[in-house]
Amino acid sequence: MFASRGGSGGGKGGKYSVEDLYGISKKPKASSSSGSIVAKTGARSSKTPDQKTESEALASQILEAAHRLVERRRLELYLRECGLSLAECEAERSAMTYKNLGKSGLRVSCLGLGTWVTFGSQISDEMAENLMTIAYENGVNLFDTAEVYASGRAEITLGNIIKKKGWRRSSFVITTKIYWGGQAETERGLSRKHIIEGLRGSLSRLQLDYVDIVFANRNDVNSPMEEIVRAMTFVINQGMAMYWGTSRWSAMEIMEAYSVARQFNLIPPVCEQAEYHYFQRDKVEVQLPELYHKIGVGAMTWSPLACGLITGKYSDGVPECSRAAMKGYQWLKERVNSEEGRRQLAKIKELHLLADRLGCTAAQLAIAWCLRSEGVSSVLLGVSNTDQLLENLGILTQMTPQTITEIDALLGNKPHSKKELRA
Repeated sequence: MFASRGGSGGGKGGKYSVEDLYGISKKPKASSSSGSIVAKTGARSSKTPDQKTESEALASQILEAAHRLVERRRLELYLRECGLSLAECEAERSAMTYKNLGKSGLRVSCLGLGTWVTFGSQISDEMAENLMTIAYENGVNLFDTAEVYASGRAEITLGNIIKKKGWRRSSFVITTKIYWGGQAETERGLSRKHIIEGLRGSLSRLQLDYVDIVFANRNDVNSPMEEIVRAMTFVINQGMAMYWGTSRWSAMEIMEAYSVARQFNLIPPVCEQAEYHYFQRDKVEVQLPELYHKIGVGAMTWSPLACGLITGKYSDGVPECSRAAMKGYQWLKERVNSEEGRRQLAKIKELHLLADRLGCTAAQLAIAWCLRSEGVSSVLLGVSNTDQLLENLGILTQMTPQTITEIDALLGNKPHSKKELRA
């Protein structure tokens, strides 16, 4: 089954040699003397029946393990000839769900891996590599970053890992965001100059020829919409990106960008990146579905655990190793300790009880809840260790209407669409 095609590789007649399979020499070790062989033979013959049975069982186990190793090695060699890797094949047969990004043809995993706070800052490069490897091998094909994350170090770390792993570029999706690139006045915003130069800088740090999606990381009131849309169209036409999207834009701004694109025969955005969790619902549940149906803009959401609040880690204060205790995240600490934060923590305790009843963790329940929303193509995960990632990947397969209703009753903040309000 695993012989090389046409017998061109893997030794004579398409078979693999011992050197191919194990990377060792077939040459046997020279014995010290013939007498030692006789002595060893005599020692073997003096074994009791019980010892012989035990030795035979052990030899059988070793032989079986060796057969498994041989088969795995043969499979790896065959896949290598086909330009594939075992990890890539395992990822393709995973249980991950894939969706179209909005109404574009781009298929993305329903869960993506984000790099905000973690890559190049909170975690080591070794941990970042472990996280990406586990994510990729579990079917995650979407990795998100930005020029501003850790002052560009997140992109550097991500690029180094991609280069080291040697994954096929066509097998995964890389997204980055442009707005805050440096301290100079011309190094931030969405001018044509910064969109083009900023993306070139990101590509250099990522060591890539192109990104799949470039996001405008907030709207720029100082740049005309036509200039922004023309610059995004230019970088796509130049092969620096495949698609462009928006991040933290209002529905009105997205609609304006779409109208400009249609007016001047330019390329419109395909996706909006938005914060979405139990306590941030209006935009994703009311505004974006309308845009999805009208102009095909999808939603890629971030912070499904509300910066860790939903995990319950802040129930008894702010832990020293948590994100809220990090430099530059005083706003998160204030949010946790506010009156609104305490009310949210009380609701989170109730949600933990519901998760226990459903046989999952609070994080898994929260992520599944985000994915149930119409128009949400992918939810970006932010994790700092492998245990968190594996937990988040094991989400509920589906949310029943009863569970959704129960969560809405606990939260008491379900937004209503214009149609529901009119009714």
